[in-house]
Amino acid sequence: MAQTKVRMAMVGGGEGAFIGAIHRIAARLDNQIELVAGCFSSKAERSAAMAAQLGISTARCYDSYQQLFAAEAQLPPEQRIEFVTIVTPNHLHFPVAKAALLAGFHVLSDKPATLSLDEALQLQALVQQTGLRYGLTHTYAAYPMALQAKLLVQQGNLGAVRRVAVSYPQGWLANKADSDGSAQAQWRLDPARSGISGCFADIGTHAFQLAEFVSGLEVTELCADLVTVIDGRQLDDDGSALLRFNNGARGTLLASQVCAGMGNGLQISVYGELGSLSWQQEQPDQLIVQLRGQPQQTWQAGTDKAYLAEQVRAWCRTPAGHPEGYLEAFANIYRDFALALRQPTTSNLAAGIEQAVRGMAFVQAAVVSSRQNTAWVSIAGQYTFTG
Repeated sequence: MAQTKVRMAMVGGGEGAFIGAIHRIAARLDNQIELVAGCFSSKAERSAAMAAQLGISTARCYDSYQQLFAAEAQLPPEQRIEFVTIVTPNHLHFPVAKAALLAGFHVLSDKPATLSLDEALQLQALVQQTGLRYGLTHTYAAYPMALQAKLLVQQGNLGAVRRVAVSYPQGWLANKADSDGSAQAQWRLDPARSGISGCFADIGTHAFQLAEFVSGLEVTELCADLVTVIDGRQLDDDGSALLRFNNGARGTLLASQVCAGMGNGLQISVYGELGSLSWQQEQPDQLIVQLRGQPQQTWQAGTDKAYLAEQVRAWCRTPAGHPEGYLEAFANIYRDFALALRQPTTSNLAAGIEQAVRGMAFVQAAVVSSRQNTAWVSIAGQYTFTG
């Protein structure tokens, strides 16, 4: 008997919202999830217009996320939603996730998880209290070759890790005019909607999560220098940090949205005692492996590559030479999240509530460090922050 699709609702992602469309495409890709309800905008008429475009029943297009969860909870179990995807600006991530969990629904959220570390810690307690599933869409950790890099480190191919270098340069906010008239830019540069950081919260969290994901290590301390390059902006649009890891390794992290001409240049290198590896998001099918005393190797993604780990091949959809990228990585997250709801013991989520908390602790530590003239600041030491 065929298994029914996992039923999903979406909060946010209305007309003009880039990331909402990406999530919807990713959720559909493996034919395991069905979008059946939503509140796509804070304005009822815009939400209704998006629902009509998506073929969502008028009865299941709601004027608010509160109304959505209350009404869906009253439906028979075989009809109501099973999880909600949150694709709103940062300031709504926590209240929507909290309302969903309290109503009995699993949550898959865009990053960063919350507006602040305090909210992230509250969310963690709520996830533990309800026993419901929480996932965070750290897309880049769901690329097949990023996972292969992680496994090579984990299996000891590089020996002990000595250094990690991760950088994420973008250029879409390189000029003041770039943010004028752009709703996507304006909320990211607004402290009320973005939080205490702009660039480091938006893309620095991706770089931080990828550094810990691939290396298998945890950052214990950092010293950061965050700057606002473009006059008139209230939050950082550029920054860098030195990192100390829990095995004694050192690292660097750069995140910038004012590197003119750059697209989405996320890349990571891990250096060990026996060799090194490098992966670039703009060339995602390739992993460069350099072992001491051996020729440089280029590992290629593809379903026919027997040298790839089984987990990695499961994330590849096409043979080598047919590039996969951003949409497929997003789809890996959705497929694994659906699998986690149907078969909890087989889930392989790249990021959950623990990474959500660490991401917000990273943002706060970076801001504190920068305000203290790049002092070294403990990541774990931020967890007791209350104001």
